[in-house]
Amino acid sequence: MPDSLGRSGIIHTPHGDIQTPAFIPVATKATVKTLTPEQIHATGAQAILANAYHLYLQPGPEIVDEAGGWGKFANWDGPTYTDSGGFQVMSLGVGFKKVLAMDTSQYSAADVRAARRERLAQVDDDGVNFRSVIDGSKHRFTPEVSMQIQHHLGADIMFAFDELTTLIDTRSYQEESVARTHRWAQRCLLEHDRLTRQRADRPLQSLWGVVQGAQYEDLRRQATRGLLELDAQARAEGRRGFGGFGIGGALEKENLGTIVGWVSEELPVDRPRHLLGISEPDDLFNAIENGADTFDCVAPTRLGRRGGVYTLDGRLSLKSAKFKRDFRGVDEEFGGYVTENYSRAYLHHLVRAKEYLAGTLCTLHNLEFMVKLVDNIRTAINNGDFYAYKEEFLGRYYAGRI
Repeated sequence: MPDSLGRSGIIHTPHGDIQTPAFIPVATKATVKTLTPEQIHATGAQAILANAYHLYLQPGPEIVDEAGGWGKFANWDGPTYTDSGGFQVMSLGVGFKKVLAMDTSQYSAADVRAARRERLAQVDDDGVNFRSVIDGSKHRFTPEVSMQIQHHLGADIMFAFDELTTLIDTRSYQEESVARTHRWAQRCLLEHDRLTRQRADRPLQSLWGVVQGAQYEDLRRQATRGLLELDAQARAEGRRGFGGFGIGGALEKENLGTIVGWVSEELPVDRPRHLLGISEPDDLFNAIENGADTFDCVAPTRLGRRGGVYTLDGRLSLKSAKFKRDFRGVDEEFGGYVTENYSRAYLHHLVRAKEYLAGTLCTLHNLEFMVKLVDNIRTAINNGDFYAYKEEFLGRYYAGRI
């Protein structure tokens, strides 16, 4: 797009192409909660992302490997992603909410000290010791272990093991963490190359580096340049480099676009960029405008399981009594399977009755809404109408929030 870092493109994988920008639904434990793979395909989703931490704990990466990889295990025939497990190891262990920290006001220095005393994860320069959230058993992740797990899981795209920090961590700790994540990325590249050669009979997997650095411009740019140096070194030595890059870590909502822009300015134009854990409409527009290509987040599915749905006029909570006799579809202008077949009143009934179908239908609608939104953004980019579409959509969506 003129005067911006936004673009459209194609990511090629062994299991198909991904037209970008694209929203990638999260299948945490090799399933998008409440939906079948056929229903996910019906939303228009091009790829899905599973979590290495959870699949490591259950059923175990060796079992998934025997099944032919997590896509085949889950009966999903399209492109697949896995994250490194680093987010869950750190976020679940430290005790902060399992979302990106976009607001520090809820935490004090005492909260951080208490969390570090009691957390289930302990970080050192070699890796992370942690306890399972299932049974409290002790485990250890290192960059090499993360690569071994992800190769067993067999995703088309996987991420280097990185350290999750929070916005409350000091500048000095953020500096240490960026350096540590850099060293871990180098080890991931070496192990990824070794495993790729060892498992040459398997579909080729693409390893993406992860850029950390919180909200510090110099650290974000330093981290990005460091990954590019590792990539160049690997390729010069005849090893596999990074196929793309993830943008992760602690950031505040109002700085999201700026941070994505810093990273995108440093990255080569021929490598895709994935923004980890973001899906609010304004965040998507800001991220795409500043160069992000793909996104994953649990928000649409989590919202759906709680009876919340997206509409062109903002979010609705179908649990509200005002929908008891509302026989319109969820969003008749947007359309989609759920709107065309079920009323708000029926969904309200399911939500209040705590029927499982409520989660299925609301989740199905939300994923279709989010996937179509990003598809529409891609079309607007290609047609030269991005800014007009952004103004029209966000002006209506946030003006009509209920």
